[in-house]
Amino acid sequence: MAGIEFDILYFLQSIHTPWLDVFMKEITGLGDHGIFWIITGAVLLCFKKTRIMGLCVILSLAAGFLIGNMFLKNLIARSRPCWIDDSIPLLIKNPRDYSFPSGHTLSSFEGAVSIWLYNRKWGTPALALAVLIGFSRMYLFVHFPTDVLAGLVLGILIAVLVHSMVEGSKILKKNTCFPENL
Repeated sequence: MAGIEFDILYFLQSIHTPWLDVFMKEITGLGDHGIFWIITGAVLLCFKKTRIMGLCVILSLAAGFLIGNMFLKNLIARSRPCWIDDSIPLLIKNPRDYSFPSGHTLSSFEGAVSIWLYNRKWGTPALALAVLIGFSRMYLFVHFPTDVLAGLVLGILIAVLVHSMVEGSKILKKNTCFPENL
């Protein structure tokens, strides 16, 4: 599998252009430490109409951080493509943590799907941004395609699970923590 994945990554290296390099660095920066999605979730928490959506974003990010970044990355301990082939010059700082799953992609899909489940109009551009962030990780040669795919799938699963738990929660429906009618 690694051979096919490197073929994809090397192809992406062949399409580099100066403007695309700048664009991809900026896009990937939005996913750094999940900060864009954390801020988005925090802002959504501030308004009564979007409070539950914001809660789902934040809870999904927390779950993904624990499952993806703390557990799976260290359990699987997959080397990054840029560690295996250091002949490709990196446009961003060389990451220090393991590769699988892509944390940028994971947090992006957790945030975007959490938004999409409540508001398709906002969620659709959020999903487009999540796709771009995931793609940027391969373009920048810091993740394998399966790292990004795993981040995408895990992010969707976590967001859907959190959404289901929040919507099914009797605590929320009884207005004890986050009243729906605030």
